[in-house]
Amino acid sequence: MAVSLYTVVIDAHDLPALARFWSRVLDWKVVFEAEDEIVIGADEFTLPGITFVPVGERKSVKNRLHIDLTPDDQGAEVDRIIGLGARRADVGQRPEATWVVLADPEGNEFCVLRPKKTLLD
Repeated sequence: MAVSLYTVVIDAHDLPALARFWSRVLDWKVVFEAEDEIVIGADEFTLPGITFVPVGERKSVKNRLHIDLTPDDQGAEVDRIIGLGARRADVGQRPEATWVVLADPEGNEFCVLRPKKTLLD
């Protein structure tokens, strides 16, 4: 049996705001929008995407699953994403960590890694 990753689903308090934030971070677009679901992706034919679904409560504990981003320039990307509404987050990472932990506007943690070319350095 074959299987492939279709989408990552993120619970959201404010679907449109969180979808806009992640669309800007990834330079993706909204490919589907309904009252109870917003899907973003590179385009409507490229998988995986990210689906935002509504929840009434706000996030209260550290994520068990998170997104890792790998930019060309880690410092510049961290600054750009913070400018879009993210904030730095402390999840107990080591001071010598090669990644930066941020949280999106609803508090979901994600990491900005070093550029791919230096991951194995």
